[in-house]
Amino acid sequence: MTLTRRIIVCLDVAGGRVVKGVQFESLRDVGDPVVLAERYERAGADEIVYLDISASAEERATLLDLARRTAERLFVPLTIGGGIRTADDVGRALRAGADKVGINSAALERPEVLTESAERFGAQCVVASIDARREKGGWRVYSRGGRTPTEREPISWARECVERGAGEILLTSIDRDGARDGYDLELTRAVADAVHVPVIASGGAGNATHVLDALRQGHADAALVAGILHDGVTTVGAIKTLLADAGVLVRRKAA
Repeated sequence: MTLTRRIIVCLDVAGGRVVKGVQFESLRDVGDPVVLAERYERAGADEIVYLDISASAEERATLLDLARRTAERLFVPLTIGGGIRTADDVGRALRAGADKVGINSAALERPEVLTESAERFGAQCVVASIDARREKGGWRVYSRGGRTPTEREPISWARECVERGAGEILLTSIDRDGARDGYDLELTRAVADAVHVPVIASGGAGNATHVLDALRQGHADAALVAGILHDGVTTVGAIKTLLADAGVLVRRKAA
């Protein structure tokens, strides 16, 4: 069975606003999360991701409120991540209206949180979020919003996350984040080929062709896009048209 490839729009949230930066830094305000989520859904986005990039307790409460308000209006799946520490946090996010929850630093510190969350709520809503940077001919996984190096490398860590219950991998190249020179295809392909769950390519989209490359050459099941949409470089519709013209199966927006 051929699966439809997904275009997922990522909204980084801080102070109740959507922000965007380069390599997780130099953040700028780009708008209201609920307004943008609705706009991108209308444009044809298959899913929306909210990421609480500061992950303080105060910001997390703000994000849950945003999830509630967004879920009332959104029909496509909503994922939220950032500051999720426990299976109870996952439960709170799901009750607020999220369909899936991303777990990053907490899983690196205590991988059992993936298993606990999957056993309570199902693997389909547990997304292992992995931030990786190139180092010495390979890659290293980072935690704390890309600030803290770990002893893990992304391929084996992705395998472990899946074994522990993650139903999806969100893989971000820190080096490519916001740079707009294309996804790290080698990294994406290595992880996608190592696991049997969907892998979302993240970090580096500069145009629609880069998205096609991530799905074809990177073997990704979905591609995360953000800045190029916020800045009007391209649209979800233009990306999907290019993918469809290239023979990639995508969900087309209802007329």
